[in-house]
Amino acid sequence: MRKERVRYYKDFTDDFEVAREQDLKLPEDYLYIRNRFLSEFIYALAIIFGYPFCKLFLHTRYKNRKAFKAIKDEGGFIYGNHTQPVGDVFLPALACFPRRIYTVVSPANLSLPVIGKILPFLGALPLPDTLKGMKSFTQALEQRISENKIVTIYPEAHVWEYCTQVRPFSDASFKYPVKLNKPVYAMTVTYQKRRFGKKPRTTVYIDGPFYADKTLSPRQQAADLHQRVYNRMLSRSRHSSYDYIKYEPMSD
Repeated sequence: MRKERVRYYKDFTDDFEVAREQDLKLPEDYLYIRNRFLSEFIYALAIIFGYPFCKLFLHTRYKNRKAFKAIKDEGGFIYGNHTQPVGDVFLPALACFPRRIYTVVSPANLSLPVIGKILPFLGALPLPDTLKGMKSFTQALEQRISENKIVTIYPEAHVWEYCTQVRPFSDASFKYPVKLNKPVYAMTVTYQKRRFGKKPRTTVYIDGPFYADKTLSPRQQAADLHQRVYNRMLSRSRHSSYDYIKYEPMSD
């Protein structure tokens, strides 16, 4: 029988997956738009690898993938809970396949061995920490949305592997769908015990599209959109029935 694993946290922003260069800073001239042919080729290879990885190792099944049909070829956003160091690269990509996704990531991910060099070609959009860098980041994000692509955001920011709770997150990233007037989807990853094997089944719920309420101010729209997405993710997270890894607050 598997020995139970417990991870203790002080705060919901604690990071259990530390990259080689956790505090990596992007250069101000970071190139967000890469060679298109090479990018499409590497992305195709990632999909080919990602399908058996999610199927055989994460035991993934999706609920309501058809929800993406509602927006046809329109660009949009996916907000998901961050529970898989590698799987979170593939889960949204397979959820809305054959649509192409781009993913907002921490710059620290670029320091990961091997995959860190590939991430920019897979569609990673690392967050900068300078005004000039933020301008380039925003331009790249808006370009991808204008190309009718899907941008994935993990608002919890830090990976808590196999975590079955949805952690609180801020309104900040919801300013993008408000500004661009684009639909939003909630992607909630849940875990259930399998009859055989130690690793849980991964069930991914897709909900949406959600649209900003244009009767409100932009700030209120972001807050309202955030609340609706969070509430749906919280509701879906109750379908988790197995803690492969438990997360408990540290006692004082």
